[in-house]
Amino acid sequence: MAHLDRREWLLLTTVAALNLVHPAMASTSSHNPIRLALNENPFGPSPQAVEAIRTHLAGLSRYPGDELTGLTDAIAAREDIRPEQIVLGENLDVLGLYLSAHGGPDGEFVYSEPGYTALVDAVAPAGGVVVGVPLNHRLENDLPALAGRINSHTRAVYLVNPHNPSGTVSDIKEFADAVREMAKRTLVIVDEAYLEFTPDFEQRTVAGLVRDGANVAVFRTFSKIYGLASLAIGYTLAPKELAASLKQMGIGAFFGLNRLSLVAATASLADAGYVASIRDKVTAEREAWHQLFRERKVRFTNSYGNFVFFDAGQPQQKVAAALAAQGILIGRAQPPLDNWVRISIGLPEENAIARKAVADLLAPA
Repeated sequence: MAHLDRREWLLLTTVAALNLVHPAMASTSSHNPIRLALNENPFGPSPQAVEAIRTHLAGLSRYPGDELTGLTDAIAAREDIRPEQIVLGENLDVLGLYLSAHGGPDGEFVYSEPGYTALVDAVAPAGGVVVGVPLNHRLENDLPALAGRINSHTRAVYLVNPHNPSGTVSDIKEFADAVREMAKRTLVIVDEAYLEFTPDFEQRTVAGLVRDGANVAVFRTFSKIYGLASLAIGYTLAPKELAASLKQMGIGAFFGLNRLSLVAATASLADAGYVASIRDKVTAEREAWHQLFRERKVRFTNSYGNFVFFDAGQPQQKVAAALAAQGILIGRAQPPLDNWVRISIGLPEENAIARKAVADLLAPA
């Protein structure tokens, strides 16, 4: 599942279990908690996606057929890229395992730390070595430092833009130039799971580098802004040889995908106004959070994702426990930023409750 690692599942299930086993420790809302932990889209998927699912329910006994080609062609048209360079599925962990297994053990994988770890967590079984590079002082990807860690053992550099957990983006030109230069030395994987929450995502994407033949792979998911988290569908734009190798292993094949995911994703891409409407709603809610942080003089990042990231001035675990006791579940800790807290954007009424609870925890301005 995109952008949800084992630690986040463990945190979520542990908090839920505590609320159920010890009701005295939780509020009356604990059995219907406010879920602000996993960066989901609470506003729901496109109505066109819902209708596509309803229409195809009768075909559940059959493997996907034309639906796979339909989504591939829709992505190819949207990204202006050849279909053979598109690998369907939520493939970050598979990609990490594949890359670490090819070329022998001790291959190094460079990534920004703290950060989303699905890909780098997957390299250990094949002997891959994870190289974490701290974010810069703005809590952005430190592009010069990342480039400086590339050596003859580097198997790939993994970047998330906008970054998770900070939500920050890099300067458009600086990011594209850095990716292009790093790709001359190693494979660069850019995770753009949250990119469409930015108003200028068409200028920020590095999909053009894949089209130009650079050693760059771009990951996208329908689990975030498209609201299809439970269907676990995404895609990777990859260099031709890498895409062919992954497909040869059966990655993105019809038997590993389900029809409802495929038709929902295709319908989502066809709904021209859906993404903009979700972006506007998330932006308004995110700004309400940022206004609270300004009023309390709390340090926070300029997040472009569907979440906020701020320095609570106290251990994240303490904040998470206090909120969980009120039935509010938030993102996991992000060491070494031990006092920093990530909270996903929920529905407006959920955000209002969570902001009130957070305001009570923060020191007065």
